[in-house]
Amino acid sequence: MAYPSQLGFQDATSPIMEELLHFHDHALMIVFLISSLVLYLISVMLTTSLTHTSTMDAQEVETIWTILPAIILIMIALPSLRILYMMDEINNPYLTVKTMGHQWYWSYEYTDYEDLTFDSYMVPTQDLKPGELRLLEVDNRVVLPMELTIRMLISSEDVLHSWAVPSLGLKTDAIPGRLNQTTLLSTRPGLYYGQCSEICGSNHSFMPIVLELVPLKYFEKWSSSML
Repeated sequence: MAYPSQLGFQDATSPIMEELLHFHDHALMIVFLISSLVLYLISVMLTTSLTHTSTMDAQEVETIWTILPAIILIMIALPSLRILYMMDEINNPYLTVKTMGHQWYWSYEYTDYEDLTFDSYMVPTQDLKPGELRLLEVDNRVVLPMELTIRMLISSEDVLHSWAVPSLGLKTDAIPGRLNQTTLLSTRPGLYYGQCSEICGSNHSFMPIVLELVPLKYFEKWSSSML
């Protein structure tokens, strides 16, 4: 999760988030190079006299500043499209979990099990135990197996919500009457926090998401104890 005064992204926990971080660094470097070139040209124009005014009408210069931006856009677009297709790909999920957004809590249904459903509410500040995080802790965590592909089906029963877990690179809108899906794959165990990322009402900021990713044998023990 994020920590105070953090400037960058959270540590990547899924292959998709790792790809997103690489793409961010790639795009940021391109922006940095463009900004440096523009600042250099501005400083040169302000500090030197224009003795070669014919350069401004040169056909070669116009060709370069037309082709160069097109090449830069292609360098950004191609990896971006690659990641978009990777995020939409569904590879034989091991487990399917249905998530419903409510005002203002989440409900979860493990569709591969008959009676495994529960609601997940934020724990009030006065009920927090030592070490628990204010506005992020929930009474029922979503326990999932790590290193396995999980399909999340996301919808809403009232207004627009958004199910987002930054460290996993997940952000999917919960829309009433529509079922969206996304895939989840964690490379290591741990607790991963998220929140509703849609302005869904006065308690919009009090819809935390807590995923507990555990090895498969622990998930099987948890699921059998919940049934």
